[in-house]
Amino acid sequence: MTFTRGRRILAVLLLSVLLLTTACTPKAPGRFDQVQKESSQQKRGQAVAKNATKGGEFNKFFPSPQAGYQRVYTQEKKGFAEAKLKKAGKDVALLSISDTTSTPSAAAKFSKSTKKIGGYPAVEVGNTQTAILVGKYQVKALSRDASFTASDRAAWLEKFNLAGLARLK
Repeated sequence: MTFTRGRRILAVLLLSVLLLTTACTPKAPGRFDQVQKESSQQKRGQAVAKNATKGGEFNKFFPSPQAGYQRVYTQEKKGFAEAKLKKAGKDVALLSISDTTSTPSAAAKFSKSTKKIGGYPAVEVGNTQTAILVGKYQVKALSRDASFTASDRAAWLEKFNLAGLARLK
């Protein structure tokens, strides 16, 4: 009888030691831990340049809602502002202004442009996007519905206050 009691005590003791040692063992670093540490400590190469224009400053340059259309601001952050264009409650387009200071490659695509909208170089990106470069700012219209054509995008880009945006520094 004491022999089985001794076994139970020994089993409980060994189980306790096992649990204690595994609970106190440091966790091995995961495969993404080093990358996370490096990226969170990184000071240069950030996504948005320090001198990028605040997104709220762009709102006054967006076109006013036209008959049958509604403009709904959806995103505003440093260097970028975006608004949905709705018609009859349906999203037909996204309109945006972005500061290319943070993304020089965005501005580079306009260097070979032969098309102009509102007097500014324009590019078509696929079948759904039209963009113009106003100084250091990219103004873009993106179709969200098949009824919003390339000519609609060009017309809405001309409705932005492009002269005012060109004066923004």
